[in-house]
Amino acid sequence: MKITEIKSYNDLAEKIKGKEQAYVLLFKEDSGLSQCALRNIDEASREDSSFELFTVNVTKVRDVHSRYSITSAPTLLSFEKGEFKNTYKGCNDKVYYKSVFESLVFHASSGEGKPQKRVKVYSTPTCSWCNTLKSYLRKNGIKFTDIDVSKDQKAAEDLVKRSGQQGVPQTDINGQIIVGFDKEKINRLLEIEG
Repeated sequence: MKITEIKSYNDLAEKIKGKEQAYVLLFKEDSGLSQCALRNIDEASREDSSFELFTVNVTKVRDVHSRYSITSAPTLLSFEKGEFKNTYKGCNDKVYYKSVFESLVFHASSGEGKPQKRVKVYSTPTCSWCNTLKSYLRKNGIKFTDIDVSKDQKAAEDLVKRSGQQGVPQTDINGQIIVGFDKEKINRLLEIEG
C-alpha cells in the first residue's frame, strides 16, 4: 500500500479522482490514538496493494475534515470511484481494518447487464454466520457494503428499529431486511441460482 500525504481538499479531490477505491486517514500528528490507527491500517493493508492510503494531518490541513463533517481524529474515510462512502472512527485493530478493506475492495460484476441491487450486510468481526454470509455473497459475485455494528452504535440502533432484532447477520437488500443467513430468501431477492 502506498501512503500519500494530502495538503488540501483540492489536493485530495484531484488524487482520488478516478480511483476505484481510496482511503483517507484524518489524524493528529502527536496523538497516540492516531499513531495506533496508522500502524494497524498499515499492518492490515500489507497484503493488498490495490488501493492507496492518503493521510491528512488535521492540525495542518483544515479544509478536509470540515468538508465531511468529521469532528474527531483518527477517522478513516472510504471512497469508491471518487465518491465518499463511509467513516470508521478511532483506532481499531488490524482485523477490523482488514475486514473494511476486504468488503469495500471487493468489486464484482453484476452479471448479464442487470443492475446490482443495493446490498448492506450488518455484522460483527467475531460472528461466524456473518463471515459465512459475506463469503457466500462474494462467491456469487454480489457487491455489498459491510457495516460493523460493534463499532457503529448508530447503525446498530437503526437496525433494531427497522427489524426489531439485535442479532447479526442482517442483510438489507434494496430496503428489505433479512435476519440471519436465510439462504433461500437471499437467493430469491438477489436472483441467485442454487
